Amino acid sequence: MHDALQHDPHPLPLFLDLLRRETATSAERRAAALRGLRAYQEAHRSPPRPPAAVLDREGSTLLCDHGGPPDAPPVVFVPSLINPPDVLDLDADRSLLRWMAAQGHRVLMIDWNEADPAARGLSLGGHVERRILPLLARLGQPAVLVGYCLGGTVALAAAGPAKAVGVATIAAPWRFAGYDSEARAAAQSVWNAVRGTCRATGLVPMEMLQLLFWQIDPARTVSKFERFGRLAPGSPEALAFVRLEDWSNAGAPLPFAAADELFGWLTGDDRPGRGEWIVAGAPVRPADLDCPSIEFVSLTDRIVPADAAARLRDRRDSAAGHVGMVVGRRAPTELWRDLAAFVTEAITAGHLHL
Repeated sequence: MHDALQHDPHPLPLFLDLLRRETATSAERRAAALRGLRAYQEAHRSPPRPPAAVLDREGSTLLCDHGGPPDAPPVVFVPSLINPPDVLDLDADRSLLRWMAAQGHRVLMIDWNEADPAARGLSLGGHVERRILPLLARLGQPAVLVGYCLGGTVALAAAGPAKAVGVATIAAPWRFAGYDSEARAAAQSVWNAVRGTCRATGLVPMEMLQLLFWQIDPARTVSKFERFGRLAPGSPEALAFVRLEDWSNAGAPLPFAAADELFGWLTGDDRPGRGEWIVAGAPVRPADLDCPSIEFVSLTDRIVPADAAARLRDRRDSAAGHVGMVVGRRAPTELWRDLAAFVTEAITAGHLHL
């Protein structure tokens, strides 16, 4: 298995410990999950796609150009700080960014590039103040912001100071009290256990973040490998699983300051939901935004439950999950189409021209 492990982004010892716990009463299930894990490790990977052109940078953070008319009003996508931004441009058939560019929008995206040590001291609010806002200011014209997951939380904080034309969030947490109390307590417990070590290094490794995600639904973490082991190697379903699983387990370490704010002031104290999160010198209150806003909310999301949404002026619900709503089979006719319509309406309301 050692050759396969070079393609395996899972923190394997942690996963195997989880697997032992979840299959303690079923040797058959354990064997099936291990077969699926082996198949995943040995699956063929396509070569990585060429990176997008870098339009601008602020510190280690990049602003990348993903196409569309260069003279059109900019639509800036803000991905989560956890996991790479690839999910928004997954492949030729499942790329929200490419599709939006084909609709005539100028599509840009933030790439946090957190591997740079210069980002280690930045809190979440610091990412807004010292990364996003300077990049947006240098665009020379107001933008529509679109944030996915934690990127949506950050985009909401940036929208007011940046005088955004509009802001859309996708599966973004804001009211952290909307999480199940047991899930919040479990996250706090894990964070308290590793906080000292992470503070000493200035970074939170992806393995620790993955462990937090697994705690949300450990049974599903194991069962998906049982299912994958039954798929035909190289089938469209198998290829899609590998691509998404690689993405979900990849990513640079999170800066300690950002994680401490996330698991302390946000998850623990729910400062955004209470209107007490201070960014760029003022509390962030989405209800006070003077631009059009919309949130796309999954009703089946385990990562960001519907009750954690910000309650923006407009809302669209989806039966797809946290990732499926962006790249799933129905995403183009559900989320993508409605998002494009919102962007066009926000640009029109801002008296800009496509």
